[in-house]
Amino acid sequence: MNTSEAQLIEEEHFNTDSEQFLTFMLAGEEYGVEILSVQGVQGWSKTTPIPNTPDYILGVINLRGAIVPIIDLRKRFELEAIPYGSTTVVVVVKVTNEESDRTVGIVVDGVSEVYRLDNKDIQAAPEFGDAVKTEYIKGLATADEKMIILLEINKLISFDVIEEAFSNDEVNT
Repeated sequence: MNTSEAQLIEEEHFNTDSEQFLTFMLAGEEYGVEILSVQGVQGWSKTTPIPNTPDYILGVINLRGAIVPIIDLRKRFELEAIPYGSTTVVVVVKVTNEESDRTVGIVVDGVSEVYRLDNKDIQAAPEFGDAVKTEYIKGLATADEKMIILLEINKLISFDVIEEAFSNDEVNT
């Protein structure tokens, strides 16, 4: 590999003018989260329900010895429920706030692609007034002639709700 090839590879991997997003399907729409927050993707498996949690929190799973809350993104977005199928997956993400971080799984209809998007091509979410909450939408982008809704995972998943519901890590799965 010559010097110019090495520079191209370095620029592609460390380009601060673009970001990579893992995209997934939900009710026929494509959404994306920053790839750096993604810990992994796994097939759907049954959860252990936890009482007195919001309905979009399905329960917990034991993931390599860690208790991980699982959130149904369809319920979180108040979309029509569908039976989980062969393409249903759990995207495991790291949610952070000022004090700590937490691993959380989000159930989606299926994983799509990984896209590198230039920051200049990401448009702000349109304002709908108080009727529609858009604080967890990072922006909108077009890739391969389709619109992708980019999510701000740290705003989408309420850290307070997760911490309150799962502060006792002695839950057995």
